[in-house]
Amino acid sequence: MKHEALAAAYPEAMPLLESYHHWLATAGIERGLIGPREVERLWDRHIANCAVVEELIPENSLVYDVGSGAGLPGVVLAIVRPDLKVGLIEPLLRRANFLTEVIEDLGLTARVSIYRDRAEQVKLGKADVVTARAVAPLTKLLQWTLPLTRNGGLILAMKGTLAQDEILEAGSILKSRTAQIVTCGQGIVDPATTVVSVVC
Repeated sequence: MKHEALAAAYPEAMPLLESYHHWLATAGIERGLIGPREVERLWDRHIANCAVVEELIPENSLVYDVGSGAGLPGVVLAIVRPDLKVGLIEPLLRRANFLTEVIEDLGLTARVSIYRDRAEQVKLGKADVVTARAVAPLTKLLQWTLPLTRNGGLILAMKGTLAQDEILEAGSILKSRTAQIVTCGQGIVDPATTVVSVVC
């Protein structure tokens, strides 16, 4: 069953979101990218949770999604925000292959690119926004994402209840940069999505 609040917020995106949900619930499970127990929670915990991060992304941004895995949040962001160009950075072959098939099936190849490389080694221009979900503690994540983000750009790290602790631990890498905890998706996803936003 589709996510009603998500459908109300992003009606035009729902056909592609439903196709992506099908990919996650079938090939995503079969290939070990998503745990079998997550099937019932795909809409709320994964797709809706990622979609609402778009609230924080400026128009017409170039977005890199680090450690994209099964495409969360990068594929979802590309679906709900047709103005974005998205680069999915994923080092593992089976995940990169999955992403390639999904992007082609959903007709997103004009706006979404896949880079099979480690975030700390990939050679790319700088993005307006870099996203990450469940990739690494903030201290390590910043070392990978800061070189990929333009001056004045944003790093959006999806985090949980320990977000404030991670910000404190990352103080020596953050230096004078502003890092704050923001929530998005009020009324769409419960609990709201927690994001550490870093201005570069």
